[in-house]
Amino acid sequence: MANHFKAGAFIYILLILNLFEISVASVVSTGDFNQDFFVIWSPSHVNTSADGQERSLTLDQESGAGFASNQMFLFGQIDMQIKLIPGYSAGTVVAYYLSSDQPNRDEIDFEFLGNVIGEPYILQTNIYADGLDNREERIYLWFDPTKDFHTYSILWNLHQIVFMVDSIPIRVYRNHADKGVAYPRWQPMSIKATLWNGDSWATHGGRDKIDWSKGPFIASFRNYKIDACVWNGNPRFCTAESSSNWWNKDSFSTLTRVQKTWYKWVRKYHMIYDYCQDNKRFHNNLPKECSLPRY
Repeated sequence: MANHFKAGAFIYILLILNLFEISVASVVSTGDFNQDFFVIWSPSHVNTSADGQERSLTLDQESGAGFASNQMFLFGQIDMQIKLIPGYSAGTVVAYYLSSDQPNRDEIDFEFLGNVIGEPYILQTNIYADGLDNREERIYLWFDPTKDFHTYSILWNLHQIVFMVDSIPIRVYRNHADKGVAYPRWQPMSIKATLWNGDSWATHGGRDKIDWSKGPFIASFRNYKIDACVWNGNPRFCTAESSSNWWNKDSFSTLTRVQKTWYKWVRKYHMIYDYCQDNKRFHNNLPKECSLPRY
């Protein structure tokens, strides 16, 4: 793996430089969790620093916890730095995601699945569109996400959804609505983060349970940025291409050459599950998007 890092060092620098070209005119976040988010679940298990710049969620036998953004958004990019639960974390789920409030909800999920000591965290991504999901992908990260904060980003526009880890694209979901594939494009979504007990399924299919003697389990969040279109009831306002809605520009309609290189690297060396390769699960009738261009 070291050789892959050396080969990609220069590419990574180019990718970072490219990101600096993005306008900050549409950033709508203050950087203060108390200003931009509210607690949706178990306030006693949510701790925020005095300056509002960092927030942690705690899971114990009493409860998990969660928070959500005050506003809803239609398209944009959301960045969040997260440090995951150290040590034995089997059965725990840290979720960071966008979600609409409708019965046929849209949702764009990062789910971090804890593990037993000696085995790595699993990062699962999933997408709900028009109320239907079953679009899971899973990877092992190329670093220990419990040692330090790393940036997890969602770019969501008219053309594609891109999941990124430290600016490296790990997953792309294209807008193939014109071919009959559901795509989140009408419903505004809020930003949410939760920590909860998922030991019925999260670790080895539910085999490894939470060991409460190892708790409490704590995940931390900081340095978020919401660069997105605030929902005002008029979808045209958010779908227009403008200097503030930079994400809808043609240059963000597909991955760049550098991003494609990183994307292929992630899929070749770190992917452990792709729903589009699970013929057994779908009885050899894979979802339509699996036969269409992926990026």
